[in-house]
Amino acid sequence: MGRARTKDTEHPAARLGSGGIARVVPAEFGGGFELLIDETPQSHVDPADPTHLHFEYIVRMGALIDQLATPGAPITAVHLGAGALTIPRYIAATRPGSRQQVIELEAPLVDLVREHLPLPRGAAIRIRIGDAREGVRRLPPALAGAVDLVVADVYSGAQTPAHLTSVEFYAELAALLAPTGVLLVNVADGPGLAFARRQVATIRTVLPEVAILADAQILKGRRFGNLVLAASAAPLPSDALPRILAAGPHPAKLAHGAEVTAFAKDAAIVTDATAVASPRPDAGLFLR
Repeated sequence: MGRARTKDTEHPAARLGSGGIARVVPAEFGGGFELLIDETPQSHVDPADPTHLHFEYIVRMGALIDQLATPGAPITAVHLGAGALTIPRYIAATRPGSRQQVIELEAPLVDLVREHLPLPRGAAIRIRIGDAREGVRRLPPALAGAVDLVVADVYSGAQTPAHLTSVEFYAELAALLAPTGVLLVNVADGPGLAFARRQVATIRTVLPEVAILADAQILKGRRFGNLVLAASAAPLPSDALPRILAAGPHPAKLAHGAEVTAFAKDAAIVTDATAVASPRPDAGLFLR
């Protein structure tokens, strides 16, 4: 798998094992850079300010991460799917001393990001190359039951692979978590939210405390977009989140408790035998 360039020769690019092309380009708005894969924005990074979270669903992840344990205190985190390492950079900046493991399938993508968007010095971020599910099984045994945060944000093209959506997979992630640890999952879905409802029902079987962070129109199933699912064995830090999510240019809703129960009602549990990839968005729709 070697480096390649698209017709846009001004910006660094890499050919991925999937055949797609990854590029790092200056962001059109707000400064920083975007990682594009086949022209679809996957990540936004501002090296001058790693706390600048541009994409709406990433902002929501950051808001919840800020509430974990003692604000500003270091945490242990595992990230499935690297992109341009936006969230690992954010944690390194806002919680110095954190220990982080990242699992990414595409080595050329990691090389591209490391060369053109290097990680800050001193950040304890280890990147492992491989499939997310296999990579979880190969993590150091000492991490079992000791991880404060697991972030699952894996896409092949514009879809989450089927084997990363099942109850068996989520049970493996739950085994990593400390008693108060939190799992964050980025789910993309469209009208009706059938896929998202099944994901919520599935995750609740292994981590009973679940909340959904999303734009109100997406949560109502009126348009395609990203929902952040937060799950834990312990109560989630939800007291301040509604106010935090309602502020800013992209207000969002926090659904929890009875709302989540109603959201997942009658949805089938996903197993390895029944799992399917997440829905493919309409052509030209960027996941943000």
